[in-house]
Amino acid sequence: MLAIRLARIGRKKRPMYRVVVSEKTKDMYGDCLEILGDYNPHTKKMILKAERVEHWLSVGAQPSNTVHNLLIKEGLLKDVKKAKSVSISQKRKDKKDKKESKKSEAKAEDSKVEDERVKPEDTKEDKVEKSEVKEEKVEESTKDIPIKDEPEEKKK
Repeated sequence: MLAIRLARIGRKKRPMYRVVVSEKTKDMYGDCLEILGDYNPHTKKMILKAERVEHWLSVGAQPSNTVHNLLIKEGLLKDVKKAKSVSISQKRKDKKDKKESKKSEAKAEDSKVEDERVKPEDTKEDKVEKSEVKEEKVEESTKDIPIKDEPEEKKK
């Protein structure tokens, strides 16, 4: 089976890719049937031999997910949805779903607790009564405190 995929070239930390056609089971860095173009991910610039890409697709070569998305972007593949380049395992999906369900349950519980905490606002009459009670307490507390007279003048 033939595959159209990317082969990394370029220096360290500055990748560039070649779009190559090779056997699916062969190493893409070894022998390839044909080099179809280049892709620079930093500038997003892609140089392709459009006629040769169409030829290999007509022969039955299957593009990798990333190359498939790049071909759609270049306009060589039409009326096709983009492929997912990264897949999530079933185990990871289950774990993610559990985490989301716990969050939604926690939010529901928090909203219930907040509803219980909300108290009805005091009416104006209640506020006036509370202020009168506070004033009475202040007056009572001042009665207990002895008032000291001014200190006597020191004798010479």
